[in-house]
Formats: sequence, structure tokens, C-alpha cells
Amino acid sequence: MNIEKTITIKATVNSPIETVWSKWTNPNDIINWNSASDDWHTTKAENDLVIGGKFSYRMEAKDGSFGFDFWGIYTHIITNELIEYTMGDNRKAKVLFDFENGQTNITSEFEAEDENPIEMQQFGWQSILNNFKKYAEL
Repeated sequence: MNIEKTITIKATVNSPIETVWSKWTNPNDIINWNSASDDWHTTKAENDLVIGGKFSYRMEAKDGSFGFDFWGIYTHIITNELIEYTMGDNRKAKVLFDFENGQTNITSEFEAEDENPIEMQQFGWQSILNNFKKYAEL
């Protein structure tokens, strides 16, 4: 991972690690939390959670004005602990899950892209993680 352009986001989820892992990886759950704002949504999610497997999320503006496929290939998986993947544009990312004191800490690190300011990328990804936290605590 390119350390100079790596963004880190974090959240603590008040749910057991098994619940967090399941809601993070199950396509039926992903469509319920994977958006950075209320005017966006994920209309389709596919997830083959094995090394070499592909995930793909169709993210769209609710008004239909824009949409894109966010996808990647898994490179390392340790159930309930770690997911590493390479995004479609070859950037690397990893998500760490750590259960402690009845809570699950999630730390996500990813290489920034060059099109948008780092702050915007961090805000967007943190917003998605915050939506996940809300959903996983239901």
C-alpha cells in the first residue's frame, strides 16, 4: 500500500463480531448500508468472499442522474478479522475487525485516488462506515 496516499477511517460498532462480519459481507445487508448520503443508494450487491473472488456494488444517485460500479478482487481473508482487496482501478484496501469489550472496532485503510481531494474521499468513506455502524447496531 502506498503509505503517503493511504486514508484510514474507523468506527466502533456495538455488536458482536459475528453480526458485524455477516452484515459487512452479505449482499442483502450491503444494499441497506452502502451509501455515503441519503440521496444515494446501492441497487445491487454481489459478493464472492473467497481469495480471488469478486465483489461488485452498483451505487446510484436516487434521482437517476449518476451511477457507477464499485468492485474489486479479494486478496486476503481471515474470517471475523481481516479483508484485503484490490479495487477495479488497482488501488489496495484492507479492513480490520477487532472484537473487544463487547464491541467491534473496524479500521479501514485504502489508497486514495487522484481525481478527488483526500478530505472528500475520507469524508465519503467515513460516511459509508458510519451508515454501516447504524445498520449493524439495529
